[in-house]
Amino acid sequence: MDLSTTYLGFQLPHPFMPGASPLIEDIDNVKRLEDAGASAIVMHSLFEEQIRREQIGAFVHSESHDQSFAEALTFLPAPDRDILGPEIYLNHLARIKQTVRVPVIASLNGSTPGGWLEYAKLMQEAGADALELNVYSIASDPAVDGAAVEARTLEMVRTVKAAVTIPVAVKLSPFYTSLAHFSAKLDQAGADALILFNRFYQPDIEPKKLELSRVLNLSHPSELPLRLRWLAILSSRVKSLAVTGGVHSGEDAIKAVMAGADAVQVVSALLQRGVRTLQTLRDEMVRWLEEHEYESLEQARGSMNLAACPDPGAYERANYMLILQSWEDPATRS
Repeated sequence: MDLSTTYLGFQLPHPFMPGASPLIEDIDNVKRLEDAGASAIVMHSLFEEQIRREQIGAFVHSESHDQSFAEALTFLPAPDRDILGPEIYLNHLARIKQTVRVPVIASLNGSTPGGWLEYAKLMQEAGADALELNVYSIASDPAVDGAAVEARTLEMVRTVKAAVTIPVAVKLSPFYTSLAHFSAKLDQAGADALILFNRFYQPDIEPKKLELSRVLNLSHPSELPLRLRWLAILSSRVKSLAVTGGVHSGEDAIKAVMAGADAVQVVSALLQRGVRTLQTLRDEMVRWLEEHEYESLEQARGSMNLAACPDPGAYERANYMLILQSWEDPATRS
C-alpha cells in the first residue's frame, strides 16, 4: 500500500511522525523512533523564556563588568551551564541530525517578537531540515485586541522566514476570532504548513491549599473532531496541514487525512504505549485502506474536506441544530 505524502516539501513514505515531546531528549530514544518507522523527527521546543534567560545571563557576566577597568574582559566569569539551555538544544539538534536519516524538524516556542527569533537561523545552521514555530500565547490582557494578537504572530512568522531558507510550519491553537482568515494571512506571510492544534495545558486549583496545580493530561481521541473540522475547512485554502492531538489509532489518522492532513504527529499514544506504536498505527492504516479497497493514501486525502464533502454543512452552522436535536435520553431508548 502506498502511504506516501508530501509535507513541508519533503517526500515522506507515510504521514506518521512523533510530535514535539520529551521523547526526543534521549538520543537512544530518537534511534528507536527512527527504527519504528518515524517519517521525520520533530524535536521538543526551545522556549523563548530559555533564550531570554541565557541572554540575561550573558549580560550579567559581561556587560555589567565591562566598564570596571581596561583589562576587565580578560577575567570575565564563564556563564553557568544551567543557563545554556539554547546551546545544549543546538548541540542536541546537531547530534540528532548526525544520527538519523529522516528529516529533522526543530521547534521554537514563543509568544512575542524579539531577538530570540534569531535562533531560527542557528537551528538551520545546526542542521535542522525544517522549523516548527510553536505559537503558545494566552490573550489575557483586555487592552490587547484580536487583531494585535494576530499581527504579533504574523510578524514572528515573517521574521523567521526572513532568517532561514528551510521550510517553516506554524503550530496554532484554535482560539482565534476568525481562524480561517488568520490561516490565510499566515499562508500569505510565508508559512509552509499549519499544524492543528497546540494543546494548552490548563492549570487546576487546589482549593484547600489555595494553590494552582500543574497537571499534564495526555490527549484523548475525543479531541480529534475539533481538529477534523478545521482540517476540512482549511485544507483547500492553505499550502499544507498537519494534525496533532487526538490521534490514537490508524482509523483516527485516516479521518485526519480524509479531512486534509498531509502529516500526522503523535505524542500521547507513544507516551502511553511506547515508540513501536508508530508501526502499529501504520499497520492499522494499511489494513483499513486495503479493507475499503483504496489503492493509496493519496486517494483518500482531502476526500472529506469542505470542498469535497457531500455534506459540507456538517462542518458549518447548519449542522449545529441537527446535532442538538439528535440527543436521546438513554433511559428512554429501550
